[in-house]
Amino acid sequence: MLLDALKAIFLGIVEGLTEFIPVSSTGHLLLVQHFFGFGDDEFGNTFAVLIQLGAILALLSIYFARLLKIAMELRYDSGARRFVIGVLIAFLPAAIVGALAHDFIKNYLFNPWIVCFTLIAGGAVLLFVDSLDLKPVHYEATRFPLVMYLLIGVGQCLAMVPGVSRSGATIVTALLLGADRRSATEFSFYLAMPTMAGAFAYDLYKSGGHLSGDNIVIVTIGFVMSFIAGWFVVKRLLDYVAGHGFDVFAWWRVAIGTLGLIGLALWG
Repeated sequence: MLLDALKAIFLGIVEGLTEFIPVSSTGHLLLVQHFFGFGDDEFGNTFAVLIQLGAILALLSIYFARLLKIAMELRYDSGARRFVIGVLIAFLPAAIVGALAHDFIKNYLFNPWIVCFTLIAGGAVLLFVDSLDLKPVHYEATRFPLVMYLLIGVGQCLAMVPGVSRSGATIVTALLLGADRRSATEFSFYLAMPTMAGAFAYDLYKSGGHLSGDNIVIVTIGFVMSFIAGWFVVKRLLDYVAGHGFDVFAWWRVAIGTLGLIGLALWG
């Protein structure tokens, strides 16, 4: 029980710390589960799904006031209505692809080798984009053009491949379309809400039957740690990327992917 609790604490922290930064929480959890052995059974897979809720609620708790303001303005503010439509437009591509390809992705792409290679490739992409002399023309996440929301949503579909990173795909796409770092990152937060909630609900429907009263304490521990770590990241990330860019996340991806490949080559 103590060992399982320690694993739950570790996995919860990993989920919360990596969910909203461009390093791929799914990839990190898969590698941790592969090398440390927590996740080889059906409950381990269910646990990884359930602790995502902690990160989702952390994001919602921070953005609650803004979401409430947008909701109250819907009746009379065309800008608020347009933003909500934009988020829905951005959400739809991943929702459609995820529903159609869910089983294929889980059965064939959730592979530690794939994760390691995509972590390294994604790090290279982040370094390349960060080195470009991009000239931002959009500084407010709630006021992107509708076609830009759609293209960001299409870009998010790349994150169906574990290791790519949902936030990384949306941020890079937004940057290439003219957003500045802060607004690109903030829109990845907004888009995370329906995307993560939808993925959580669908995965829970698929695998929630493996949850029982015997392991609810372990899930609760992971959930709480995911909430705390996710809350910290969301509170700090916008200011950090606005002043420092994404190079630290890029090199982290390269380092973890490389270490993962070495581990797979040595121990399988």
